[in-house]
Amino acid sequence: MLEYERQMQLKGYSRIGGIDEAGRGPLAGPVVVAGVVMPLDELIEGVNDSKKLSEKKREQLYDLIVNSALSCHVSIIDAQRIDEINILNATKQGMRECIENLTADCVLIDAVKIDSNVETLSIIKGDALSYNIAAASIVAKVTRDRLMKQYAVQYPQYRFEKHKGYGTALHISLLKQYGPCPLHRRTFIKNFDLC
Repeated sequence: MLEYERQMQLKGYSRIGGIDEAGRGPLAGPVVVAGVVMPLDELIEGVNDSKKLSEKKREQLYDLIVNSALSCHVSIIDAQRIDEINILNATKQGMRECIENLTADCVLIDAVKIDSNVETLSIIKGDALSYNIAAASIVAKVTRDRLMKQYAVQYPQYRFEKHKGYGTALHISLLKQYGPCPLHRRTFIKNFDLC
């Protein structure tokens, strides 16, 4: 998982960042973008694409990643902003915020191309190919899941702790029963004739 990091090291970069997001597809909640600069001399065992890990394993790795990162930043873009500028632009906004707040001299990004003063490399399926992107994917996913569990206390009728805002059958049936709340992305649910 260090092929791309090694390529950047050969170019003379030493502080290599990774950026990934969680929550581009859900009907409710924010998109969360995380950026990390991980030390490459001592790798954390088990770091992988967050989608390939259990929730318990992600939680364990989250603390290890955050505690050992040379630099870490999380950007949270809410549903209202997603509706204003669309999900791709909201994701890019979060990624730019991460780049601006990381102490990195180059950044590897999962799939999305970003114009930046810092050298960036967009990697398709980067969360499975780059150690730094995989670490960022875990931070983003755990942060978002924790947020959705907090929102579940605020809006218990939607059961956000179960589906994290994704368009599951349960979520859609509850959305039809109760209508949207402020966490719902109006542009994502407009086909349900709810708003």
